[in-house]
This record gives sequence, structure tokens and C-alpha cells, in this order.
Amino acid sequence: MTDTTALSLRAMTAQLAAELQQRGWMLATAESCTGGMLAAACTDLPGSSTWFDRGFVTYSNAAKTEMLGVPAALIAAHGAVSQEVAQAMAAGALEHSHAQVSIATTGIAGPGGATAGKPVGAVWIAWKYQEYCQAQLFHFSGSREAIRAQAVHCGLQKITALLTAQ
Repeated sequence: MTDTTALSLRAMTAQLAAELQQRGWMLATAESCTGGMLAAACTDLPGSSTWFDRGFVTYSNAAKTEMLGVPAALIAAHGAVSQEVAQAMAAGALEHSHAQVSIATTGIAGPGGATAGKPVGAVWIAWKYQEYCQAQLFHFSGSREAIRAQAVHCGLQKITALLTAQ
């Protein structure tokens, strides 16, 4: 990650923090392919304990089921890298935390792991708060590190935009 990207990520995280604090809300993350990078970006900001509740790193399917309550049958039917699982992860993060807002990531960061219809760089990101739950498929490119960094940036950018627009 470049210094410019890090600065914009820090500025975006600060804006998200302000939006959450204004509402008295907290954030939880549910991460697979980003492996805790969303939570790390949030907790890099001093004072994050006032708006960041917890992060779940659920890299394996079993962890998604055990920690977030994602039904194993849902994973079997759609695959871990799917809209349905991303949304279930976001919902599970809220159900298993004290947060009111969540971000979930599940995808294929590479260099291996691609399957037919799910290439390296395919990442589902889901956002949930109140009755809103949306997931979007992104196709990021570059190295494993670049794909994961893009997913973090995109996840934080979207939730910040959603809350700002309210």
C-alpha cells in the first residue's frame, strides 16, 4: 500500500468514525479474504474503541458457521464466495456483537483458489445496518496484497458513503 493510499484510508476511516460516533453506533467486521485488515485499518485510528466493537476473522467455512452462524447448507449451496454468504456474514457479525453496523468480505485474493465463474480478484463485500443489507461483487486486480487492500478500501468507502448519505 502506498503512502497516498494509506493517508486516504486513514482519512476515510476518520470520516467513518465521525459518522458512527455522531449516531452512537459501533462497527463490527466479518472477514475472510481480508484476514483482519478491515479491523486493523479501523483500530489504527486512535480512539477507535469508542466506535469499533470487534472483528471476526472467519477464513474457513467452519469459522463462518461457528463464529457468525452462517448456515453450512448456505455455504454448500452457493459457495463461500457468494452474495448469500457475504450477507449472512454481515448479519452474523451484528448478531454476535454489540455493533449496529457491519462490513463483511469474502473472496479470492489469489494467486490460487480460482474456480469456474470465480476468478482471482472476485470479492463479495456486504454492508449491514438497521434493515439495510447489501452485497456487491467486485473484480479487483493485481497481487494478493493489492486485491486485499482494494477490498478494504472499497468496504470502508462504501459504508462511509452510505452513512453520510443518510
